[in-house]
Amino acid sequence: MKITLSQILITAMVSGITYASPLKAQSVLEKTVNISLENTNLLDVLTYLQKTDNVKFIYSKNSIDVSKKVSVNFRNQPLKDVLDQVLKTNGIDYSVMKDRIVLSNVQPAAANGVTVQGAAASAVAATPVTGKITDDAGLPVIGATIVEKGTTNGVTAGVDGSFKLNVSGPNAVLVVQFLGYQSKEVVVGSQTVINVVLAADVKALNEVVVIGYGTQKKSVVTGSISHVGSKDLEDQVVTRVDQALQGRTSGVNVVQSSGSPGASPTIRIRGITSINNSNPLYVIDGVVVLNGGLDNVNPNDVESIEVLKDASAAIYGSRASAGVVLVTTKKGKSGTPQIGYSGYMGIQGPVSKVKLADASQYAALRNQSVTNDGGTAPFANPAQYGKGTNWQDEIFSNNAMIQSHNLNISGGTDKSSYYVSFGYLNQDGIVLKDVSNYKRYNFAVNTNSKLKKWLTVGENFAYTYINNQGSFNTNSEFGGPLSSSLNLDPITPVLQTNAAIAGTYNQYAVKNAAGVPYGISPYVGNEITNPLAYAQTIQGNYGWSHNMLGNAFVEIEPIKGLKVKTQINGKQAFFGSESFTPLYYLNSNNSNITNQSAYRASNRGLTWNWDNTITYAKTIGLHNFSVLAGTSAQESNEVDLNGTYNNLPVSTFDQSSFNFALPAANRVAGGGEVQPYHTSSYFGRVTYDYDERYLFTGIIRRDGSSKFGTNNVYGTFPGAEIGWVATREKFFPKDTFIDFLKFRGSYGSVGNEQSLGYFQYTSIVSSGKNYVFGPDGLAIGYSTSNPANPDLKWESVHTTDIGFDAVLFHNFNVTFDVYRKTTKGMLEQLVIPGYTGYTAQPYANVGSLENKGFELELNYKNHVGAFNYNVGGNISYNKNNVTDLGQTAYLDGASFQGSAYTLQRTQVGQPVRSFYGFNELGTFKSQAEIDAYTHNGAKIQPNAKPGDFKWQDVNGDGVINDKDRSFLGNALPTWTYGVNVSANYKAFDLKVFGQGVWGNKLFQAYRRLDLPTANYSVDALNAWTPSNNTSNYPRLTDSDPNGNLKNPSNFYLQSGAYFRIKTAQIGYTVPKEWLNKVDIKKVRIYLSSNNLATFTKYKGFDPEVGDVGGNNIFGVDRGIYPQSRSFLVGLDITL
Repeated sequence: MKITLSQILITAMVSGITYASPLKAQSVLEKTVNISLENTNLLDVLTYLQKTDNVKFIYSKNSIDVSKKVSVNFRNQPLKDVLDQVLKTNGIDYSVMKDRIVLSNVQPAAANGVTVQGAAASAVAATPVTGKITDDAGLPVIGATIVEKGTTNGVTAGVDGSFKLNVSGPNAVLVVQFLGYQSKEVVVGSQTVINVVLAADVKALNEVVVIGYGTQKKSVVTGSISHVGSKDLEDQVVTRVDQALQGRTSGVNVVQSSGSPGASPTIRIRGITSINNSNPLYVIDGVVVLNGGLDNVNPNDVESIEVLKDASAAIYGSRASAGVVLVTTKKGKSGTPQIGYSGYMGIQGPVSKVKLADASQYAALRNQSVTNDGGTAPFANPAQYGKGTNWQDEIFSNNAMIQSHNLNISGGTDKSSYYVSFGYLNQDGIVLKDVSNYKRYNFAVNTNSKLKKWLTVGENFAYTYINNQGSFNTNSEFGGPLSSSLNLDPITPVLQTNAAIAGTYNQYAVKNAAGVPYGISPYVGNEITNPLAYAQTIQGNYGWSHNMLGNAFVEIEPIKGLKVKTQINGKQAFFGSESFTPLYYLNSNNSNITNQSAYRASNRGLTWNWDNTITYAKTIGLHNFSVLAGTSAQESNEVDLNGTYNNLPVSTFDQSSFNFALPAANRVAGGGEVQPYHTSSYFGRVTYDYDERYLFTGIIRRDGSSKFGTNNVYGTFPGAEIGWVATREKFFPKDTFIDFLKFRGSYGSVGNEQSLGYFQYTSIVSSGKNYVFGPDGLAIGYSTSNPANPDLKWESVHTTDIGFDAVLFHNFNVTFDVYRKTTKGMLEQLVIPGYTGYTAQPYANVGSLENKGFELELNYKNHVGAFNYNVGGNISYNKNNVTDLGQTAYLDGASFQGSAYTLQRTQVGQPVRSFYGFNELGTFKSQAEIDAYTHNGAKIQPNAKPGDFKWQDVNGDGVINDKDRSFLGNALPTWTYGVNVSANYKAFDLKVFGQGVWGNKLFQAYRRLDLPTANYSVDALNAWTPSNNTSNYPRLTDSDPNGNLKNPSNFYLQSGAYFRIKTAQIGYTVPKEWLNKVDIKKVRIYLSSNNLATFTKYKGFDPEVGDVGGNNIFGVDRGIYPQSRSFLVGLDITL
């Protein structure tokens, strides 16, 4: 129901008031405005005034020619002067109705001096017609225009929606129109009272979305494409563009793999499409980005993000199997220069911490574990240790700073436009913030110029510099501050102030600025060290990158509808790191007491692609079609260089240098060149619709790649889409709650060449095959390590999608899709017999898997008086299933702390990398239960003791061994969802956004099981003992002969379901009348919180545990860097 606040207020007035008060009209016309537009059209002027000065215009498109060329230049002048020049000099009159300005043509005078209603209404306009214009809710449509068709004879509806008009006769046709509603035509006939109900116009369907090498009107799109606009990014404070996709796009699972500043998330579109690489293809303003994704794009520069999920991705062929993410940056718009600033500052901290034993509890648990093994309790009086050291409190910060500042300048004319921006982000890490910091500097400039009527040129350029400190080990149980905080005993102090104990430390023990040594644990060793001492060993180390991303294009239009475009795109990256390793001693297993060294690395990567396209669009009657044909070529290469200076005569990073004169043996250099990668492509697309009712899209792409085998250099990838807009049919009922209904279906084939390495199709020659030759003895030999496979090619993904888009009740949008996505020819290494002489396993296209699911998006907006609100949400279901692994029975996944067993397995009939292990059935409460657990009269676990786990005998052979492992759960969520609520009342606005997942498991793997002295979870306080013999937490023991804790089992699995309030924001927009005095267009102040609250049963740092190393290893928490909760104050200004 599209009614305005003004309409509601006017309707509520006393019915006798039918004209706006002179005082109100005067205040509107005296409003001070600033406008400068040269040689533009009237529509641009009206649009500019509506946006910048909150002036509302009402007019009939049939009677007012808004394409007239005008020029205006006013500064601090009343609106009346502007309208007099722009409108009245062009034969357009205006009147003020409340806060609206109604436009009409200047009425000519008749011979007798009486004003008539239009030029065609002289003597024949003698039939009076009255009536009322309302919307479908019965509310008046104030200002609606009622015009006799074919004439300029017309009036506007009054404040109660009523009108009176003299028409030419019974054959007259009334055309009723109002902005935001569908126009309606009514034949007068014998009627003298005509009441008209206007239906809301579904504006969103006329929006344009990016579809790859072009755009398309949303109402005729036949593919499954998710869209995120600049408004969505503005509503959510994000430091990376890809974070804005989380929870806002159905079918797109975004998992923040680490909360470390600058860390990129893992994105999976409609599930995992391969056991290898499942990353989507990123295209930024036409630049295909192979590495780095969206690392270097400033979110404030993004205009829109489109995600191609089905056959629509076929336009990108062999690299689109995991979907395509299209990013379009902002461009300048016609009008006076506009300056914008957006920025925020705030603090960050952890959302939650892991509940661990304190010092006295730890000592008591250690006593319990040692005595259960028959030893003597190591701690005589556990209570004396008190709380001890909370290592999590020591490494986490609750006041880590974050700030972002962005400035942009944009503008243009009808001939050219420009957009220039500067961005700065400075974010401290919440872990060891003194050595953890991320800075990003962005600069972008986008221009577009129409040099001739037929010639347009443009460019987009973006530069980013990143400086990142604190790239320490995360999500690993083997060292690093997070792992140490979870495993180091709480008895050890942060600083060792006991001189007697400190005197026993190694001379290279790390000390603080005051010379006091950091505590060294006498109980827990190996990689587990004092995290604050560790921080001193990486002081000053940092990584850096310079990235340039851009394109330039020339487009000519020799005839109307035909456009020829050539565009060169490129991404140049320089990146590296600098570090210094001092002399240090953290514990007996972790030290460097002989060599102070400096390391420096520098890499260069260049990717370019050249696209050439021809498009032709034509409309013939009700037939609309467009044709796209193009070619694309791409090359990517990379070189790296690194060096190490050993035995430097300095002790800190700041003192280190590569200018010291050192012996050649102390200077080590390395480097290499990555094999250049080439593609050559041809593509085409045809779109057709009849009356925007019957829709068709055909796509084809043929890709050649240097990665493909000699027998498969080129691959062809087709796609087809159809659609039917049912509501445009004549037979479809017009007076229903369904305003728009479109059915669509698609089928397409795309490829995955990203899983292919270089030269995997050929035999690799390797050294080390020495042999005896003649009297000289051994000779250096070479041999092929694997057989060639010239048939090697891309993995192919075939997607079928059926869905519909609907608009109900004018303001309730629904989108639904159901899909089936099949991967064939999945790359695997074949197992070949050793007698062949080959030492390496060749790759072949043998596996397959399937993803099936559905997606639902809902959005509803309305208002109650001055209170406007919007409620939206989406939910997605995906089921992943491996259907074929060729000759391979299964593929093992993540390891488990040196255990003989792995945590995950990929096998036919199961999702990729499902959890695999033993199933514990609770603890044995007594010896009688052990004795009763038998098979054919024999004990299944004869060596078990009360308090040990009872393991399920899966295969029923009476013995517990590796054959009793089974699938325990899915690491991938089957359900993902997002909820978005926004509201505003006058100058105040509220935005709340949340997202979540369920249907997945998480494996808690951060406690070091090879170190029985590592700290315990508080759950261990409930461990089985003779006096606590009902507990299902197993007895504590260092030797663990039953494998209670050493075996990967369901004991470590927890639900990964969560719901997180990602953004909660309240804002205030300063009233315009205050800003007009200082020539400012908009000022908004807001308070915001990211990750305000997380609702989950998971006991770890964070339930978002993503992919590790790009290997689809989800759900294994080895000490994940948690996401931070932030509290921010922000400011947006538009000049």
